[in-house]
Amino acid sequence: MTDAPEATVTTPANGIATGSRTGAVLEMPDALRHDVRLLGELLGTVLTESGGPELLADVERLRELAISAYDDGGTEAFTHAEALVESFSLDRAEKVARAFTCYFHLVNLAEEFHRVRTLRARDTGSIDPGRPPEDSLRSAWAFLTKELGEEEARRRIAGLEFRPVLTAHPTEARRRAVAASIRSISELLGERDDPRLGSNALEGNRRELISQIDRLWRTSPLRATKPTPLDEVRTAMGIFDQTLFTALPAMYRTVDALLQDPDAPTPPQAPAFVRLGSWIGADRDGNPNVTSSITRSAAAIASEHVLTGLEKAAARIGRALTLGADTTPASEELDALWNRQRQLSAELTDDIAGKSPNEPYRRVMLVIAERIAATRRRDADLGYDDPAELLADLTVVQSSLVGAGDARQAYGDVQDLIWQVQTFGFHLAELEVRQHSQVHNQTLEEIDAGGELSERSQEVLETLRTISGIQRRHGELAAHRYIISFTTCAADIAAVYRLAEEALGSAEDAPVLDVIPLFETFDDLQASTDVLEEMLALPQVQQRLEATGRRVEVMLGYSDSSKDVGPVSATLALYDAQERIAQWAKKHDVTLTLFHGRGGALGRGGGPANRAVLAQPPGSVDGRFKLTEQGEVIFARYGDPVIAQRHIEQVAAATLLQSTPTVEERNATAARDFADVAARMDEVSRERFYELVRSEGFPAWFGQVTPQEEVGWLPLGSRPARRGLSMESLEDLRAIPWVFAWTQARINLTGWFGLGTALAGVGDLERLREAYQRWPLFATMIDNVEMSLAKTDERIARRYLALGDRDDLAELVLTELALTKKWIVDITGQERLLAGHRVLGRAVQLRSPYVDALSLIQLRALRALREADGSDQAEDAQIRRVMLLSMNGVAAGLQNTG
Repeated sequence: MTDAPEATVTTPANGIATGSRTGAVLEMPDALRHDVRLLGELLGTVLTESGGPELLADVERLRELAISAYDDGGTEAFTHAEALVESFSLDRAEKVARAFTCYFHLVNLAEEFHRVRTLRARDTGSIDPGRPPEDSLRSAWAFLTKELGEEEARRRIAGLEFRPVLTAHPTEARRRAVAASIRSISELLGERDDPRLGSNALEGNRRELISQIDRLWRTSPLRATKPTPLDEVRTAMGIFDQTLFTALPAMYRTVDALLQDPDAPTPPQAPAFVRLGSWIGADRDGNPNVTSSITRSAAAIASEHVLTGLEKAAARIGRALTLGADTTPASEELDALWNRQRQLSAELTDDIAGKSPNEPYRRVMLVIAERIAATRRRDADLGYDDPAELLADLTVVQSSLVGAGDARQAYGDVQDLIWQVQTFGFHLAELEVRQHSQVHNQTLEEIDAGGELSERSQEVLETLRTISGIQRRHGELAAHRYIISFTTCAADIAAVYRLAEEALGSAEDAPVLDVIPLFETFDDLQASTDVLEEMLALPQVQQRLEATGRRVEVMLGYSDSSKDVGPVSATLALYDAQERIAQWAKKHDVTLTLFHGRGGALGRGGGPANRAVLAQPPGSVDGRFKLTEQGEVIFARYGDPVIAQRHIEQVAAATLLQSTPTVEERNATAARDFADVAARMDEVSRERFYELVRSEGFPAWFGQVTPQEEVGWLPLGSRPARRGLSMESLEDLRAIPWVFAWTQARINLTGWFGLGTALAGVGDLERLREAYQRWPLFATMIDNVEMSLAKTDERIARRYLALGDRDDLAELVLTELALTKKWIVDITGQERLLAGHRVLGRAVQLRSPYVDALSLIQLRALRALREADGSDQAEDAQIRRVMLLSMNGVAAGLQNTG
């Protein structure tokens, strides 16, 4: 399986048919094309060894037919591809599906590695030397200083906050074993870039690549069972261990290089501006598998990981600080610290002193490492009480080094460790509990009624006791945010404070809580400021305002609002809500943080985070940005340290720029100038969306034309796909399977439906083109929809829609799809979708035929499942397995689930 064309396809107009897949291959950078070809060839070798030349021949035949059908747009090759899939035995269909899935994993890792390669080249100056990317911190700093002056620019950087919150929503389709194989292959691919490798080393690397690809092929891509919440916690810990612990200090170095000469040994000025949050093991909204015991364990596991990381870092620094007392004398404060350490454990300090003669810094740091280890072991005699005590010791070491004339050591690894403690504390991530407002209200009703509480109500109270216990053990910052899903009134907020008092016996014994309203539906977004106004009157809220310097956090839900009124109206309603909430905060002198509950898919608020930040209304960001990072997005953004730093840099740069007068004025002016366009789009798109989803029988039809039911079979996460036992309406279905099912059907309806009608409702193409140029929110919406539409396939979609018995609804979807594509192309002025986005367009063109092949296999399995009468259980089980494998492969090919 390779991507090198056998012949160049040309057109008189432009030489190479760049609109075709062959043209996309030819446009690939040489290094990437070489990597993809190598990996494809090695996969072909593995397939031949495993299944014989016949397996590879079947894979190649389907691949060639799918590519021909995609490039030519004709029906003959597509019909032949369908017939070939139908001719496969179930065993052959399963193997072919696995082959295409393996290929997607290999292409994905090759593209990710090439991105890393490009970022490194840019960082070293070999690409556009002296010209930073527009979305870099260096460009943001230049813009800030020019517009606001250096003093104000420094003040804004000092107040910068970025708070990514990891969530365990089931959108990561890969097994951890598969992810581990992919990581190994990526590392081997990276080794081949080393110019020092000779022919023997390259051949050895090739042999190891084949071995690892063979392992990937033979590893089942499907989990045998659903992961537990603690499995999800441990998976997230892998991201911390491999990436975030070291990537964040490196990010802070990038910021520091803006503020001063990076080669000068001067005190660092960059703030530790990232704070990690987590819902994993704490989000119990609709997930009965998350209990108080799970939340306690999640906090303990996170603390174990960060303390282990801090211990290893301190020990490494200690072993390296072999500075003699004669060259780098200790300060009085360092000597006093050593004496305090001796009082804690004479035996330990005598042993370390014996191994570190005349090396005061080495011995103090090694004791610090032992004290961190004791904190992890819960040894109260030797351990630290809290991170502040550790920071105080590290500050003494740093100050002594500076006083002794060795600022380079002081502001090197020691500073990195200080940043790590400031960022992660002893808890690593702030656990954020989430529960549905209805659950709180029912618990209070049971309490007020007297008698024995239900099991769920007892668990609500035990959760609050658990928060109190976590705060005692790991500190207040470890768990103090409590999010209320479907907040409808201030009483929902008061309910949590009252429940905390009921759980602990009194207000004095209750844990410290910042209760955060989550506004999700269209109606709740509309009522948000009224609820917040009432919230301010609550005495518990007043107390927290006084304690926090009048800080308030408000969460906005993207998924349910989009499922409620459609993607267009949801986008506009979210903007309007943010604008009103920002004005409310200004009126009440509140320091506001808006928490964006975004998913990875466009139907759930996905898309480039930095562009989303820059399109927010004035006053809604103000140097602070918080969002959920879900499922496959976590690994895509934070799985590699280079990519993680780049993502954080982009978001940080956008967060700084969004609050500048120029950007705020641009957003405010555009929102005002195009208010009539927004109103018309809102009205028309919502009416169109309702025409579809409120049609009689729509939920059942949706289940017919998409693998909605089958999505629930995938053991992706611990959280159920539904809120209830059955799906009588869309309200019973969670947003993730709603998005996932439409994605698998290659329709992606949740990202675009209603936009075509909305644009046609405005009707004025020149005005819409002007909006695209001047209105960031509109431009972001159009570009995101363009990306979503590029991943659709009308021929595949028609076959899914044909599974249903409602031609009227199928035609409604297809008509809207065609209308939306037409208006997007007209507004952007392109000849086709993604013509102006070469890298993304190339990636979609390269993948689409392969995804088509998997979709045809999935369609065959889906039809067979619908027709099965249960008489052959073994065959039914195999059909089900083919179905699951194809869903896994389509998710890998589209690089998107929910």
